[in-house]
Amino acid sequence: MQQILTHLTRILPRSRGKFLVAGVLATLSSLPAMADPDDNLVVVELFTSQGCSSCPPADAMMQELATRQGVLPLSLHVDYWDYIGWRDEFAQPQFTLRQKAYAHAIGKRTIYTPQIIVQGADFLVGAKPMRLADMVLRQMSTPPAPVDLTLSREGERLSITAVPEGPLPSAMRLQIVRFDPHERVTIERGENAGRVVDYSNIVTDWRPLAEWNGLAPLVVTVDTNGPDSVAVILQAATPAGPGPILAASRLD
Repeated sequence: MQQILTHLTRILPRSRGKFLVAGVLATLSSLPAMADPDDNLVVVELFTSQGCSSCPPADAMMQELATRQGVLPLSLHVDYWDYIGWRDEFAQPQFTLRQKAYAHAIGKRTIYTPQIIVQGADFLVGAKPMRLADMVLRQMSTPPAPVDLTLSREGERLSITAVPEGPLPSAMRLQIVRFDPHERVTIERGENAGRVVDYSNIVTDWRPLAEWNGLAPLVVTVDTNGPDSVAVILQAATPAGPGPILAASRLD
C-alpha cells in the first residue's frame, strides 16, 4: 500500500465548532441509554489526534457515546500529526498501523483523522453524528454472531471463554484492550493551540491474545494488573486485514 497519509484539514471557526459539538451531543443522546450492556455490545473505534483541528467534534462524540450502554467507544490516538508542532501524549505507532490495516482491508490507499469504524465493518470520515447514530443503531439491531464471550476476574487474573454456538469465520483473533476512561488536556501548540479537550476511553494498549478457528471452545487467562479499564474483542481476521467485530465484552 502506498505510504500516503491524507487528513481532513478544513478548520472550523471556533463559534461554528461550538454549534457542531452541541449538535453532536443532541444527536447521539438519542441512542438508547438503558440497553443491556452485555447484549450485542457495539465497538466504535475513533482514530484521532490532539494535533488535528477537525478532531475535537469527533472527540466530543466519543464522550457522549461513553455514556451510552451497549456501546464500547475507543479512542485510538495516531502519531502522524505529531510533526505539526504538538506531540500527542496518547499516540502510539501501533494505532496508526491498525488504521492502515483497516484501509488495506477495504482496498483504500489513504487514512484520515477523524475516522470512525463501527464494529469493524462501517467506516465514517469526519464528525457526522447522525450517520454515526445510524451506524450504531444498525449494528445494535443486527443479530449477534453465534458465540458466547464471557469474562471473569479473580484478583489480577482475567479468564476469557469463547464458546461457539453456530458457524463462525475460520480465522478469528481474540484481543485485549486497555483504556483510560477520561483525561482533560490543555493543548498549547499546533492546530488546536489554546483548546482544552476532553478525551474518553483512550486506548493505552491493544494486544492479540489468541488466534481461533471457532471449532472448539477457547479459554485464555491473562494478567490485568494496573488501573486501566479492560475490554476483550473477538474479531474476524482476513488476509487483507481486520474484519468485522463478532463479539466484545468489558470489565468495569
